[in-house]
Amino acid sequence: MLPVVEVPLQRSDGLAIDGALTERWLVAFLRDEMIVRRGIERAVLGLSGGIDSAVVAYLCARALGPENVHAIRMPYRTSSADSLGDAQTVADALGIHVETIDITDAVDGYLRHASDADPRRRGNVMARMRMLVLFDQSARLGALPVGTGNKTERLMGYFTWHADDTPPVNPIGDLYKTQVWALARHLGVPVHVIDKPPSADLEANQTDESDLGITYLMADRILSQILAGYRNEQIVAHGYDAADVALVRKRVESTHWKRHLPTTALVSSTAINEFYLRPVDF
Repeated sequence: MLPVVEVPLQRSDGLAIDGALTERWLVAFLRDEMIVRRGIERAVLGLSGGIDSAVVAYLCARALGPENVHAIRMPYRTSSADSLGDAQTVADALGIHVETIDITDAVDGYLRHASDADPRRRGNVMARMRMLVLFDQSARLGALPVGTGNKTERLMGYFTWHADDTPPVNPIGDLYKTQVWALARHLGVPVHVIDKPPSADLEANQTDESDLGITYLMADRILSQILAGYRNEQIVAHGYDAADVALVRKRVESTHWKRHLPTTALVSSTAINEFYLRPVDF
C-alpha cells in the first residue's frame, strides 16, 4: 500500500473534502455527461505526468472502464523526461491506452515564422497545439476530450485560452488544487506524482507556484474567502498577508474573460450565452 501523506486542509478553510463521496459524485458526473447525455463511451485526455491529468485519468477509468480511456502524451523537445515516465506510470497502473505524439515539429514549424516569440507566447503555442492534437485524436477515436484544469488555475487565469480549458467536460474544474491533491491520495495516484512540484512543463525548470508568485495552499485559502464574498480588508483581518490577497484578487478580476465564450455584440434579445446584465463572474 502506498504511504499516505497528510493534506494541510481544515474544515474552517472550506477546502476539506470527503474523498469517497467526491469520487462517487465525479464518476457519476462523467457517466451522465458522456454516456447518457452525449452517447459517447470513450474519453481522450492529455496525460502530462502531473497530478491534475492523473486524477482525471483515474476518474475516467472508473467511470468508463480502462479500455475506454485513451491517454495522449504530447511532449515538446524541452519537456522533462520524468514527465513522460510519470505519465506512463499512471497509464500502466490503470491499464488505459496510452500513446505519444511529439509536438516539436508542429510547434517549431510555426515558431520559425515567429522568431520574436517570448517564452509566454511559445508556451501558448505549445498548449494550443496540444489541444489541436487532442481534438483531432477525439475524432479518430470516437472519444470525447476530457479537461484537466483545476479551479485554482481557472480562477487565477493560469491557463491558455482555447487550450487547457477547451474540452467540453471537466470533472475537476470545481476542485481547488489542494482538493485535487486530497482526491489523488484517496484514489491511489502514485505518491511521487502527487508530491512533485506542479509544472506546466512548457519551459525547463518551470514551476506553477513560481509563476503565480504564491503557493497553491495560500492561494486556495484566499480564493475560498473571495468566493465567500469577503472584501480584501476583511480577508487580511482573518490573518492573511495583504500583498498575497491583492495578488489573488487581481488575478481573478483581470482574467474573467478567459472563463467565458467569446463576447458577442447584442443586437437581439436571444443572443447565445449573453445577458444584458452580466452575472457576477467567478
